[in-house]
Amino acid sequence: MEYALEVNNLTKSYKDFQVKDINIKIPKGTILGLIGENGAGKSTIINTILNIARKDAGEIKIFNQDVYEHESAVKEDIAVIFDECHFNPNFKVNVIGKMMSKIYKNWNQETYLSYLEKFNLPKNRKIKDFSKGMKMKLSFAVAFSHYPKLLILDEATSGLDPIVRDEILEILKDFIMDDEHAVLISSHITSDLDKIADYISFIHEGKLLFTKTYEDIQDNYGILKCGKELFDALDKKEIIAYKKEDFEYRVLINNRQEFKTVYQDTIIEKADIEDLMLFYIRGERLS
Repeated sequence: MEYALEVNNLTKSYKDFQVKDINIKIPKGTILGLIGENGAGKSTIINTILNIARKDAGEIKIFNQDVYEHESAVKEDIAVIFDECHFNPNFKVNVIGKMMSKIYKNWNQETYLSYLEKFNLPKNRKIKDFSKGMKMKLSFAVAFSHYPKLLILDEATSGLDPIVRDEILEILKDFIMDDEHAVLISSHITSDLDKIADYISFIHEGKLLFTKTYEDIQDNYGILKCGKELFDALDKKEIIAYKKEDFEYRVLINNRQEFKTVYQDTIIEKADIEDLMLFYIRGERLS
């Protein structure tokens, strides 16, 4: 299997926080969603991938090239979109294209203009007059116009209305269709990841809890609803985390089909990405 991104044993320490021994791989032609609560370490991981923050240990490769040894070449192959547009707000859109042509060797002005038209972005209007959705579309137009192979999004869809978000998700799915491109997307909007992610990596308190295929999450995880009598009778090895509510227990399990064969009269719902986050972070554990 060929990988667009390989993060091996990554460690980065600050005075009061550390991400440690992070291992993430994104195969070509796939989208990986990076999830975790605020302050979990997602942005730290992205910043070390981009060499905005210098790693303390570990290895990072993009298309089999070390990002620190081949930084210039690697940056031609990646595009990054943050949750805010960082262009000078007094610049006009046509000026941005001229600037980018001096930065990226592969910049294509015709492609840029075609995306401006596709996104209905006026070329002669200043960025400060754009809505947030228009600014994010501009960021995507810039990103795609130098033909990156890896797209990295850090909360890029936050604050956008559902129509714009859905349009962006379709763009991301089209981006990976040729199996030569890949996407790393960090997002708190787990419903977006439910629609497009092939893999999910879950970061909590600077540690990687797991990386799983989305198919695995859909097929295996479930939420059991039961009373105290059944809860007490459960094999505790089956319980990842649970929540005690007024009249029932809600229990997160990761072998839904097998569980159903043993406890045939139980109600077990599928668990989505948001459920996993809530149970792992806020649920109770059995020691």
